[in-house]
Amino acid sequence: MPQNGLTKMTKIEVVVAGEDAHAVRSQFQGCGATGFTSVSGVSGLGHHGYHQGRLLFNQQATLEMLITVVPDAKSEALIAGLRRLLDDTPGVMFVTDTYVSRPEYFS
Repeated sequence: MPQNGLTKMTKIEVVVAGEDAHAVRSQFQGCGATGFTSVSGVSGLGHHGYHQGRLLFNQQATLEMLITVVPDAKSEALIAGLRRLLDDTPGVMFVTDTYVSRPEYFS
């Protein structure tokens, strides 16, 4: 059901090591996502302990969070591809329903 005239879509957030961020961006682009947001230097506590957000040696020594929003019809293939990627790579994926005010930006 539309919420205040907004259009329902799927938001996918992935946190991976900087060296694996390119593979996630490739998955986003391969499924037809029209854009993404990338946040470097992510810190937090997870399965492998605490990760600090500061750079140690280079951009690849830190965690990166990549976020995209896609129409629901594109989400299944993207999620499947990211799950395969995360089978071989440390990282985490969050998938949520979201609502956007300009759906034409995402198609």
